[in-house]
Amino acid sequence: MKFDKTLLALAATVLLWASAFPAIRVALDGLGPAQLSLLRLAVASAALAAAAPVLKVRRPARADLWRIAVIGVTGMSAYQLLLNWGEVHVPAGTASLIVAAVPAMSALLAVCFAGERLTRAKAGGSLVALTGAVLIAVSGKEHGYTAAAWAVLGAALSQAVYHLTIKPLLRRHTGLEVAAYATWAGTALLVPLAPSTFRALLDAPAGSTAAAVYLGLLPSAAGFVAWGYAVARLSITTATAALYLVPVATLGISYLWLGEHPRPAAVIGGLVIIAGLLLLNKRPHPTAPEPPAPPGLPGHQVDAARHRQTESRSPLTEPSPGPTAAASQGRT
Repeated sequence: MKFDKTLLALAATVLLWASAFPAIRVALDGLGPAQLSLLRLAVASAALAAAAPVLKVRRPARADLWRIAVIGVTGMSAYQLLLNWGEVHVPAGTASLIVAAVPAMSALLAVCFAGERLTRAKAGGSLVALTGAVLIAVSGKEHGYTAAAWAVLGAALSQAVYHLTIKPLLRRHTGLEVAAYATWAGTALLVPLAPSTFRALLDAPAGSTAAAVYLGLLPSAAGFVAWGYAVARLSITTATAALYLVPVATLGISYLWLGEHPRPAAVIGGLVIIAGLLLLNKRPHPTAPEPPAPPGLPGHQVDAARHRQTESRSPLTEPSPGPTAAASQGRT
């Protein structure tokens, strides 16, 4: 029964994060990209703050505050602003395919700035995945959304910086805690947008407001919690492999919800990205032993500890917001 709940949490994460992309398109019908960014983060912040005592979210150390500010800027504020602006013109399914390239960007950043070794699989997989993302972006010229597609690619790069920056935090905090810190910091950074957001809400149609609240409560807050629950009880391979389904699910949800039909160039680029990610995460043979878990961890917490120690080798966000290691990878 416990295993069934774990798979249910993993499936919920995939569906919630996949649904965020079309929900953004709906919310943008009545809200500007900046106003949607603040409203979504504010709702997520309030939900996570209310759940923090139950989830046993600890206060961060003062020495970590500067790093939390950085992940708030990159993983939340910049990511939301760029993604929302991009989705004004870019179809939801196409945006999800571009964001799927985040692990490749994260791997290259880790090589450049964290001293990680550049293996053939990491180099080849990253280049293939990035080629797919660029292919999607440049193919938008004939549909008039090239600049917006590059903005979505910029959002993916922001997420990659976020993943690199959270690694030291994950040695001292859970993925859910890190995601909560980043959400609160990102919300605080967008507070200057509060007056314009309030005015936009007065004129926004009910559907747009409902979509924004949905984004904050479910893909952001609930998605973080579900992902944290699943990744603590499953192997790294099983949990992260499921995230390859996010863009696939997004295409299906976008078709049913918005009537979007994926363009051939976007599908081809998405397949190239997936192929690159599979190569990027290919394990050497024989399989290297997993890093030892810290002593004294009971049961399911062992996998969570190993996950934090092997963050740089796992594919995914936000999303998303998350997107995480435990709560941040693959998020929107």
